[in-house]
Amino acid sequence: MPSYKNYFEKIELLKSGKLSLTENVEHFIEQIKNNSKLNAFNFVFEEEARQQAKVIQDKISSGSHGKLAGMVIAIKDVLNFKDHPTTCSSKILKNFISIYTATAVQRLIDQDAIIIGKTNCDEFAMGSSNENSAFGKVLNPVKNERVPGGSSGGSAAAVAARLCDAALGTDTGGSIRQPASFCGVFGLKPTYGRVSRFGLTAFASSFDSIGSFSNTVEDAALVLEVISGKDENDSTSSTNQVPPFSKDFQLNNRKLKIGIAKEYFGKGLSSEVKIAIENVIEQLAKHGFDIKKINLPHSEYTIATYYILTTAEASSNLARFDGARYGFRSSQNSSLIEMYKTSRSEGFGSEVKRRIMLGTYVLSAGYYDAYYRKAQKVRRLIKEDFDKAFSEVDVIITPVSPTTAFKIGEKSSDPLEMYLSDIYTTSANLAGIPGISIPCGKSAEGLPIGLQVLANQFDELNLLKFSHYIQEKIL
Repeated sequence: MPSYKNYFEKIELLKSGKLSLTENVEHFIEQIKNNSKLNAFNFVFEEEARQQAKVIQDKISSGSHGKLAGMVIAIKDVLNFKDHPTTCSSKILKNFISIYTATAVQRLIDQDAIIIGKTNCDEFAMGSSNENSAFGKVLNPVKNERVPGGSSGGSAAAVAARLCDAALGTDTGGSIRQPASFCGVFGLKPTYGRVSRFGLTAFASSFDSIGSFSNTVEDAALVLEVISGKDENDSTSSTNQVPPFSKDFQLNNRKLKIGIAKEYFGKGLSSEVKIAIENVIEQLAKHGFDIKKINLPHSEYTIATYYILTTAEASSNLARFDGARYGFRSSQNSSLIEMYKTSRSEGFGSEVKRRIMLGTYVLSAGYYDAYYRKAQKVRRLIKEDFDKAFSEVDVIITPVSPTTAFKIGEKSSDPLEMYLSDIYTTSANLAGIPGISIPCGKSAEGLPIGLQVLANQFDELNLLKFSHYIQEKIL
């Protein structure tokens, strides 16, 4: 079977007849089976994918196909897909079948993408290592004894292991960018509101963003172009026009101003990660880009602010999972209150319980002003830091994670240590800005290193053009 670098090459091969879509889909199904130990998928839709391949092959032959015809995509198991399971990798939704399809997923289907399966993730997208899943942990395809990152670890692993062309994930505080960094693929988190959240099982509603994993910037741009746009079902979705992200990657001789914040290069950052990112910055300077030092003074408060606000929103959002209306119900239900208690105790995993309790605490009487209200004020200060920075520069380069992928079980017993692995990614969600993880090198052990590029709100066009420049001219 002929290989292809990105979807644009794939569609040309499909049009010319050099590549058979049915054979291509069969290849992915076989690869998923051969790599089952990775545990990247919760569900694989084999027969459905085979049937769709035949239908879409005919559309391609007749020239009546959509923008993503034949792109094989996996979706994180927190996104609804009608008549298919949506479990959020939790026991509490073990047998739940979706009754409607998420807008982002429907937009992929409408453009003739093939949904091959639903990927494993941390339960309710809460975690940084993909070890908090009722379906078991996901392994990093680069080195199996390492974590793939979380919470979208299954999607990252599936793309890195070439089990699909691309995958959808969600990013609440780094859950696309960090696993992309750990697995050595591109991970794009759009601006909050760029992509409709309708059909996404909410973790923290003012933070959650749906984005993609891919092996090239071109594929990331194309998927974003398709899933973006206003949705009447989501009042927080933006009315901003969706640019043709995949049509033009040229910077047109414009050298963007690049901001480097000292707050992201201090204590705790691995020397290997720091060197890899500084090498890219040096190369960009040689290519004529203006490198400017900037300050993001409230960065030290991002983790505390993030975990106060997201746990508060999670405790509210997860109240609906009570054993009464749908999902898991405990057999210990002699009274209504006992049924609530035991269903939630047995149905939720330890990390989800921890976050619900933290969120309930910070929202409780006597602590609301001390924690929740204060965190909201700090969130505004963090957003203002970025507003000021983007008045001086076009993009900001930072690390994605302080380290490369850590060993399975290494941080499981220390929640604070685990939370600190998100120290460089949560700020983008607090500010609602877009970010991308770009694979930029490997450690001495052969583990991938990711570089993060951040841009101003709704400036994904420059973010993708700049990322493409790095992909083609620097790496």
